Amino acid sequence: MKRLIISGGGTGGHIFPAIAIANRVKLEFPDAEILFIGAEGKMEMKKVPEAGYKIIGLPIRGLQRKLSPQNLSLPFKVLASLKKAKKIIADFKPEVVVGVGGYASAPTLYVASKMKIPTVIQEQNSFPGKTNRFLSKRVSKICVAYHNLEQFFPKEKIILTGNPVRQSVIQKMDKRESINTFELNPNRKVILAVGGSLGARTINECLLNNFQAIQDSGMQLIWQCGSAQFKLMQESLSGKNTNGIVLTKFIDKMEEAYAAADVIVSRAGAIAISELSIIGKPIILVPSPNVAEDHQTKNAMALVNEDAAILIKDSEAREKLISTAV
Repeated sequence: MKRLIISGGGTGGHIFPAIAIANRVKLEFPDAEILFIGAEGKMEMKKVPEAGYKIIGLPIRGLQRKLSPQNLSLPFKVLASLKKAKKIIADFKPEVVVGVGGYASAPTLYVASKMKIPTVIQEQNSFPGKTNRFLSKRVSKICVAYHNLEQFFPKEKIILTGNPVRQSVIQKMDKRESINTFELNPNRKVILAVGGSLGARTINECLLNNFQAIQDSGMQLIWQCGSAQFKLMQESLSGKNTNGIVLTKFIDKMEEAYAAADVIVSRAGAIAISELSIIGKPIILVPSPNVAEDHQTKNAMALVNEDAAILIKDSEAREKLISTAV
């Protein structure tokens, strides 16, 4: 392996598997050149360079579900992205192109397949999105984490690999040192609440409305509220006693947060499920209701059926989440 392109992003659920793939390739092939292709303005344009890799952005955007003037420019952005992806691929000359999901993966994999370059989809979820279902007819192989995806993908292309996870996550960190990193009391238990890289409104509202109950219970809280609601949560907590509460937009060193935690509250994205399976701590999953075919609930049941997690429905979280966690 000399040259590899990895494309996709948008959320941590796509970005972190992509970086995990790149890190493993570099471990196996130290001289390999790896180039990322992302979407301009999206999270990958920051996170990938922080991981030590070069990334080029495409002007691609998604279709807005509501009526929006932005949708009028979408065909032009798609055409511009296809043209730019073709030039990037022609210049870089990759041996393989991997798509991990997200806006940028569609034009990249489409162009690479037309150029007869071996292409791979890394599908994290139990219910694939429309883009990967469309691309599955063109790509060489499809790596999946769940059984029974033959209903979406050509059976002969599927390889059951599981999801790639960050090497840092599976390393055992010292609990006391990790608690000190967050400037918390090592003698009190810690709840880690993670709503995904963009946040989870229901989890955030539960914590905001009940953070006093968490404090009264003697527990502490590491709270990743996500970029979309960080300012609102920060303003809502202004002037209040937040002793033992660590509010953050995003946790860069998630391995330290996992190590510090005694209980973990999380959405049920595919990568979160894969990482939490390795961590092996008490888990409360609140699947997002805003996903196709309720696939986060399907993801969560992989742990619940093994008595490895508790599931609380999003609609019931406001009544049950905090009392279950503390």
